[in-house]
This record gives sequence, C-alpha cells and structure tokens, in this order.
Amino acid sequence: MTTDLDTFRADTRAWLDANCPPEMREPVRSEKDAVWGGRDQSALTPAQKQWMDAMGQRGWTVPDWPTEYGGGGLSAAETKVLREEMARIRARNPLNSFGISMLGPALLKYGTEEQKKRFLPEIARGEIRWCQGYSEPNAGSDLASLATSAEDKGDHFLVNGQKVWTSYADKADWIFCLVRTDRTNKHNGISFVLFDMASEGVSTKPILLISGYSPFCETFFDNVKVPKENLVGELNKGWDVAKYLLGHEREMISGMGLGGTGAKNPLVEVAKRSVGTGDDGQLADPLLRAQLALFDVRAKAFAAQSERFIDELKAGRAHPAQPSMMKYYGTELNKTRYELLMSAGGSDELEWESEASDGGREARAWLRTKANSIEGGTSEVQLNIIAKRILELPS
Repeated sequence: MTTDLDTFRADTRAWLDANCPPEMREPVRSEKDAVWGGRDQSALTPAQKQWMDAMGQRGWTVPDWPTEYGGGGLSAAETKVLREEMARIRARNPLNSFGISMLGPALLKYGTEEQKKRFLPEIARGEIRWCQGYSEPNAGSDLASLATSAEDKGDHFLVNGQKVWTSYADKADWIFCLVRTDRTNKHNGISFVLFDMASEGVSTKPILLISGYSPFCETFFDNVKVPKENLVGELNKGWDVAKYLLGHEREMISGMGLGGTGAKNPLVEVAKRSVGTGDDGQLADPLLRAQLALFDVRAKAFAAQSERFIDELKAGRAHPAQPSMMKYYGTELNKTRYELLMSAGGSDELEWESEASDGGREARAWLRTKANSIEGGTSEVQLNIIAKRILELPS
C-alpha cells in the first residue's frame, strides 16, 4: 500500500505541476477569484476555465466520488495525498459548488440512480450551479416550521412560497428546496425537491448587506411546476434528507476556520506593516504578538482536528453531531481572525473605498464574518446540539 501511494503521489505531483496554471497557484484575494462554474461561464478567466476543466475531466473536483458519477474514484488515502500535493503548490480550489459540498452527498445517499446519473456528472464538471432553498422569513433556526408548499397535481408539484438568505440565488441554475407536502405533520410533512431556477414563476431579489455586497437573496415561487421525478427520497421524508445535507453544509462552513495558518500568515504581515518590529525582528506590540501566537496555535489545532474529522467521516466513524462542533469552532475562529486583522492593521484597515485598500476589501470581509455564527444554523443552535448529543447534558 505504501509503495502504491508513493507511486500515486509521484504521478499526482507530476500531473499537477504540468496542469495547474500559474494564476491558479496565487493566493485568493477576493470572491472574484473563486470558480463557481454553471451554465454561464463567461466570467471565468482562461486560467480558471482551464483548471476547472482539467480537474473535472480527471474527476478530481470530487476525487472520492464514484467514477460513474463523474468522480475520481480515489480511496480516502489517495484523496488525502491529492489534497496534500495541491497544498504543496498552493493550488486553488478548482471548483466551488454547493452541488459538491451539500447536494452531492445527499444525492449519493438518497437519490435514485436516474437522479445520480443526471445531476452528479454535471456537478463534478462545473456545468450546473446550485443554490439552497431552506430558510424562510418565519422559519430560520426552527427550519421545520417552513411553509413553502408543494401541491400534488398528478405528474407534477405546484410550488408556492418564499425563501430567504438564499446564497447566490440570482446566479444559480438549479435549486434544492424544502417544501411542505403535508400540513398536518411538522417534520414528517416536508419533502425535498429539485428544480430549474429558469422555471416560470421563480424570481429573486438580492439583499444588500452591511458589507456593501449582496450574496444573499429573497427567492419567490409563484405556481412553479416541479416534475415528480425531481423528488429526492420519499414523499414527506424530506426532513431526513435535510438533516443529512445540513451536516455536510456545517462541515463546509467550518472550513473557513482553516485559513490563515502556515508560514506566510497574513495577520503577521499586516501587523508588521502597522506596528513595526523591534531590533529582534519581533512585533513591537507584545500584547498583539501574544494574541497572534495564540490564534495561530488554535488555528493549527483546528486544522489537525479537521483532518481527523474528515478521516472519521469517510470511515463512517464520525459522531452525527460532530459537524455542529466543527461548524461552531470554525466560524468562531474565522471571526477572531478578522477581528485580529482589523486590530493589527489599525485605522488603515477601516478604509472603505480607496484603490489602496482594494475598495475596502478587508473591512468588508470583516463585516461579512458577523454572519458566520448565523448561517448554516446559529451558534446557539450548534451549542445546544453539542450539549445534548455529544456532552449528553440534561435538557
């Protein structure tokens, strides 16, 4: 096995060196650097398109998915080697996708064979972009109170209602959506359906955030026809699919806690520019120096725990509530990172519109992190889950 992995590592390293464009080895500076794919790929740079297509053709956008569904068919050990070799050359993620991080795992577990073959290869190649229809104006933390309805019309459902905080709904091609198909049962009256955002009756309205950006939308459904074959799992059993998907969403969100580790920690570089260094080369502000050191220790510990969690998840040994623990700590860590970034940069980091600050990129990102402890389930909800299901504390 060791010999086989060594051969795989050597082959992977050679392929990545030959196929990853130089532009895709540079640090991600802003959201514009993220590759989302979808029907409309006109916004992609040539390098982004080249990298996404090359990795998609090899199945390495989803290396551990089965090959028959567009994946790489790699073992857990091989997938880990691939991640390590990508990190070695600082390769960017070839494809950001809610289809990969959330819907894909749910389809692999609950989807029909026809659904898997129809949607998963398109997701893996970056040909379809998804959004998530979960939260509603009166169903946030208590998601099971959702009211968006799907009326049975024989060969199709007729969907009416509203979703809110739908990330990138105005840019998505399809939506995976929770709908109520039985009003007499709160949890066992929910179904999980898929439909095209270009369907008649679907409309979106971006929500302007304090950061000045609008990544979220209000989404409206007015007599939207959804074919019956787009029901995932059993009718009225969509809550089971929803909970499984939420675990993967929380795993994805926890990943934001992984940034900022490594030798070229941006926090340290910003602090050096702002407060300067002493004759010994260390930061002139000892309190800030101690705060940055503590953060780096915590970030590295979280990275190690994240790697362990992924290994346990792939082996089927992870605790069902562990994604809540990872989501809570990862988002709190990311919020701390940006608080330290603002402290390290001083008043210069608050600049909002100049070319020097790239349009206030870091200040806007700092404000954006305030939502980290809300999206994907609030920190309070995660702590309740941890207390009840991991610590087994009394209700």
